[in-house]
Amino acid sequence: MRLTRAAESRHYRATFVAPLFVAMTALSGCAVLSPSQSLKARTRIADAQTLNREAHRLTASLAERGRQLTSMQTGAVMEYSVPGDRAKVREEIAVQKPDSLRVDAMSPFGVALIMTARGGEADIFDAEHNRFMRGAASAATLDRYVRIPMAPADAVALLMGLAPGDFALNQPPLTVSDEGAMIVAAYGSAGAELRQLGFSDGNLAMVREIGADGRIRFEVRYRDYRDIGGLMFPYVVEASFPPAQSRITLRYNRPLINGNLPASRFVLTPEKGATIMNLGGAVTDISNAQG
Repeated sequence: MRLTRAAESRHYRATFVAPLFVAMTALSGCAVLSPSQSLKARTRIADAQTLNREAHRLTASLAERGRQLTSMQTGAVMEYSVPGDRAKVREEIAVQKPDSLRVDAMSPFGVALIMTARGGEADIFDAEHNRFMRGAASAATLDRYVRIPMAPADAVALLMGLAPGDFALNQPPLTVSDEGAMIVAAYGSAGAELRQLGFSDGNLAMVREIGADGRIRFEVRYRDYRDIGGLMFPYVVEASFPPAQSRITLRYNRPLINGNLPASRFVLTPEKGATIMNLGGAVTDISNAQG
């Protein structure tokens, strides 16, 4: 059957023009969405690259800081809390890399307790009972006497605002992310313990260790940075230790960095007439010891 010219025109539009219009409309829609999606993807990649570059710069700066800092001594006020108990103590603190530590805890009447640690050995002098103790400088020892449940080398690093030695700053971080205004670089491996460094305003703001079970082992926060001879140094250190259910806050008073600290500063000699004990509990009479 032969179509009229009008019918042929309608048939042509229905057969060829309408599908072509639909296809062109679909392509037009794709053309509008694709650049937007591509821009978002490029932005995410650029943001991630910027974050990684900044994390690399900050960790490199922290590693250099670790090479520059060798010692610190300062007066401090230490606040300590566990469930059901709180204490506030004035202290004199001296630390020297890699693992030398001395804490003099004061009372209103003078020195109440002194603890030193160096080379894996600890000395404790209990002034009230004229008792001298010696034993291993372990995390348990530091927790019992100075409320810091960490090995001496880690305690020294964290008191100076440095990363502990097992943070491999010479390796790229496993991940880089942000927590609010803080850039967080994570070190470790999937399924194992994780170590995190947080940076804010160009300074170290947080050190955190997370166990393989996903629980936080410790978290240390730093704030109130001040310029000490061209080096920014934190005057407030806040640490929480969930396994021990304890928290400490240290407020430094005019810290002196890289001062001369002789080795003898980290060794105690029993006072005359003192009782000497090892940290395992054995007692020896040293009534003839010289002060």
